[in-house]
Amino acid sequence: MKRYAVTSLKVAAFFVGWALTTAITIPAKNPAVWRFFAELTPMLSMVLLTVVFILIERRKIAVPIREHAGKGALVGLIIGTVWIGLAAGVLLATHQLTIAGGNMVQLPWLWMLSAFVNVVMQELLVRGYIYQLLKTNCNLPVAVVVSTALFTLMHGGAFEAGLLPVANVVSMCLFTTALYEAEGTLLAPIMAHAVWNMVGGVILGGVGLADDYPSLFNMTPSTNALLSGGSCKIEGSVVVLVLNVVLMLVFAIAARKATGMR
Repeated sequence: MKRYAVTSLKVAAFFVGWALTTAITIPAKNPAVWRFFAELTPMLSMVLLTVVFILIERRKIAVPIREHAGKGALVGLIIGTVWIGLAAGVLLATHQLTIAGGNMVQLPWLWMLSAFVNVVMQELLVRGYIYQLLKTNCNLPVAVVVSTALFTLMHGGAFEAGLLPVANVVSMCLFTTALYEAEGTLLAPIMAHAVWNMVGGVILGGVGLADDYPSLFNMTPSTNALLSGGSCKIEGSVVVLVLNVVLMLVFAIAARKATGMR
């Protein structure tokens, strides 16, 4: 019982430490530069917190990054491309979503880099130290449940949009967790998640990022909200839910096989 109480306190302390960094003021006037540092500051804080807490644990807890890094990053890149490619491709091909013009975006590369940095921060928070701590001190199901709940709460806007967007957020987290366990490196979900956000959000404008993120294109949904996703566009579509569940099952099976081989 004491171990669980101590573990809970560590999780709370880690999360509060991260939350405090989000209140830091960024003194930049250019929107792209401001957003970059608004993403970079909590990400660097997350890296520092992770290192500090791992040292406190006397390295009994480790976040797997370097092991299987090359293969994991490549698999994540491929899966992320397939993931957003199939989702957007099906919705565009069936005219559930249509491209309705484009936008002039200053420093698009910096916006995309900001989206990538944000993903690194999210993955370190959700599947980094906290996940490994719970997996080691409790068990894998507890780590999965807590990380999924944390990830879902971080995307609180989905609750306002309805049940399907929430189901998509939950299934996305479960799929990327299965990918993480299958590949044995955090780089796999980082790359898959980054491709999804960068292509779906900054390029297509069909994936929700922070309100100030621009997009190179505008997407218009059809009147069939179940298929088109309505105001949530790609992230609110039942097509994405089906795709997430399929990918989750594929990598859950792969993770079980990989665990048996390690």
